[in-house]
Amino acid sequence: MKFRLIIDKTEEEEIIARVHERSSLTEQIEALVLNYAGTDRIYGFAEDEIKLLKFSQIECITVLDGKIYAIDNHAERYRLKQRLYELEEILPTYFFRINKSTFANENSLERFSASFNGAVDAIFKCGYQDYVSRRCFAAIKRRFDKK
Repeated sequence: MKFRLIIDKTEEEEIIARVHERSSLTEQIEALVLNYAGTDRIYGFAEDEIKLLKFSQIECITVLDGKIYAIDNHAERYRLKQRLYELEEILPTYFFRINKSTFANENSLERFSASFNGAVDAIFKCGYQDYVSRRCFAAIKRRFDKK
């Protein structure tokens, strides 16, 4: 297998992959390319500072008290200006919905915890936890069954 990267700022960006057949690698590459919105960062606001957050640093994006926050890997909360549907369009594929108002970073999930009453919580590496809705749990289970 060969890899060639040509950087030319005068040309339109294009990615071509020549392969013998589709595989899980080609599907991952395709998803990465199609979901790339030209940025891997987002601005977060906390009291008197503005921080440029990499998507890989964000454990989850959630609605708290009617406002949208990104929770980073140090459990710090940063207010976001975008709406959830706008974020859904730019988030990488490793983010997925765990309930109506929360997107989780798959790489930051520590575990799922089930209680006696049937509720399931997602527990993140930073210690934050949020509930997983029944509707989303089925999709999450299918997502992880594929891997």
